[in-house]
Amino acid sequence: MAHILVAEDERDIRELINFTLMFAGHQVTLASNGAEAVERAQSALTDGKKPDLIMMDVRMPRMTGYEACRQIKGMEGFRDTPVIFLSAKGQDEEIQTGLDAGAAAYILKPFTPDDLTRRVEEILQK
Repeated sequence: MAHILVAEDERDIRELINFTLMFAGHQVTLASNGAEAVERAQSALTDGKKPDLIMMDVRMPRMTGYEACRQIKGMEGFRDTPVIFLSAKGQDEEIQTGLDAGAAAYILKPFTPDDLTRRVEEILQK
């Protein structure tokens, strides 16, 4: 079981991800935008409950997923934490921006719960 921080601004997608990951046996912390994800990551460090994986949408209000990823990766203790970006945009340039920001993977929407679970397991095993 892993602890996964999920940042997604669309409530329906956030709930689908939450249900999928919890069904797969993971503990999930939710954030509704990039700024909230950064805050949750910071408080997780303070509480000693650092996530094993971070999953975030690219386009969110208050702060993009790219910017949130850069900020979180800059925190002590998160350099090696894998980040997965979720996006409806699959252009090479978008994917490269995500990888440059520190992402371990890029999952395109729409995805099936099985695909999501499989990709999460692959990344957690690395």
